[in-house]
Amino acid sequence: MTRHETTQSAELQSIGMKATVPRMKVLELFQSSSRRHLTADDVYKVLLNDNADIALATVYRVLMQFAEAGVLLRSHFESGRALFELNEGTHHDHLVCVECGQIEEFADPQIERRQKSICAERGFELKEHSLALYGVCSRPECQAAARPSRTRR
Repeated sequence: MTRHETTQSAELQSIGMKATVPRMKVLELFQSSSRRHLTADDVYKVLLNDNADIALATVYRVLMQFAEAGVLLRSHFESGRALFELNEGTHHDHLVCVECGQIEEFADPQIERRQKSICAERGFELKEHSLALYGVCSRPECQAAARPSRTRR
């Protein structure tokens, strides 16, 4: 077992999970991927390409176990599909491109303060929240697709 695998195994054991091969592979994928937000199908396809012998049902089960344990965060955006990301312990919100699906993370202390203030003004105690802003990213093809077509009369 490599030092990296030993660290992953210890991480899983620290949250009461046995370090199985599927769990280790999924955790490693999220820790090493350049993409922060992945669907179960994304995870499955990457594992298939790496010749990992893990069934799609196992991928779903591991993702749900990790989400329940707080290892991963689960979000639902416009696509209706669940997206998972590594829980790094800091709160952030999301910008989502309605054309290409790109997701960008951001944190804004002013927005956070305002949300808490709104809750307090209305007698609510804020426990958790998620904010996703939907728009069009700066990619030229997304900008072009978002422009209304002009028809001549």
